[in-house]
Amino acid sequence: MSTCRTGLDLIRPGMLPGSRLALLSHYAAVDRHCRSSVDIIASLPGSDLVSIFGPQHGYFGETQDNMIEWSGYRHPVYGIPVHSLYGETREPRPAMLDGVDRLVVDLQDVGSRYYTYIYTMALCMRSCAACGIPVTVLDRPNPLGGAIVEGKPLNIDFASFVGMYPIPVRHAMTIGELAILFAKLDSLPEPQVIRMKNWTGSGHPTSLPWVYPSPNMPTRETTLVYPGMCLLEATNLSEGRGTTKPFEVFGAPWLDGRELADELNGTVWMDGALLRPHEFIPTFNKHAGETCRGAEIHVTDRELFRPLRTGVGILLHSFRYSRTTLNPPPYEYERVLPPIDILAGGAEMRIALESGDADRLLELTAGNTAPHAELTAEVLLYERDFIS
Repeated sequence: MSTCRTGLDLIRPGMLPGSRLALLSHYAAVDRHCRSSVDIIASLPGSDLVSIFGPQHGYFGETQDNMIEWSGYRHPVYGIPVHSLYGETREPRPAMLDGVDRLVVDLQDVGSRYYTYIYTMALCMRSCAACGIPVTVLDRPNPLGGAIVEGKPLNIDFASFVGMYPIPVRHAMTIGELAILFAKLDSLPEPQVIRMKNWTGSGHPTSLPWVYPSPNMPTRETTLVYPGMCLLEATNLSEGRGTTKPFEVFGAPWLDGRELADELNGTVWMDGALLRPHEFIPTFNKHAGETCRGAEIHVTDRELFRPLRTGVGILLHSFRYSRTTLNPPPYEYERVLPPIDILAGGAEMRIALESGDADRLLELTAGNTAPHAELTAEVLLYERDFIS
């Protein structure tokens, strides 16, 4: 593993111009010694941390499930406001930024387009630009690496809080690179990015500690299956919430896990992975208290595994059971478009699933590196080539 150093590891006095700082962060943002971004930023000589902004799930990851909003409060140690950006508002109101000289962003992303933290960052950048406040992003590794791209870019007509920009499902970018890209697409001032050291774009695991960034992202292995298995949130299948292995296990009372495993194992849908029949009883969320029959995903070759393709293959075969259905809205503040459409970034995947068009689904899950390379040519901070 590399001796990667994040932006937080590298921050030093004088690197954050402006004395009154606000911090967009959460409990998962730690340095290599597990010291939190709040403690490190608050201790910088010559700076004054005046407020904190927190994303979905709360600053400490208190809220377990989607669409559980939280309210702001005073930080128990520093006595400063902790503003919720997943409640009454998803972007800072001008009054929340009053007296702030600079916003510092330190968030652990998971490398999938659906994950809302990058859009909380984008909305903060828009608000700061409107108030004339500069932004600094402390860069962090993408736990999925910086090379493999999966899925089509989002159709902007399907933009939502789980996809605001035309990037693929697995985007292979760091949060600092995304910040520069979002600023460019929104015609905002380019943020300052404190770059990492010793992170290569092709790298995967690092020596950094993993603090789960949301309650259902407990391990790095979870992030690897998430680009495909998050799609199950748009169905009546359990994606494993309410278990100790969310997104790694899936099922429903009416599925036959052994049949699914026999149908999928050894096919292109399961390259680099296999399914093992499994049963579980979720403690909350879909089918809470019921026995769900399904399977667990075991990744056998990280470089060969394509989680989006695997997740779509699981969906395709699960829809052969008549009780499997797509959920209607609302989903993550979207009240009109179907959840599957906003997750997939367009209607094509839903249409192909409904018609059972396996060839079209394979096309939709493949990574098209050329447009992504063109989109990101001027924003990448670390040298690498995208692959599909």
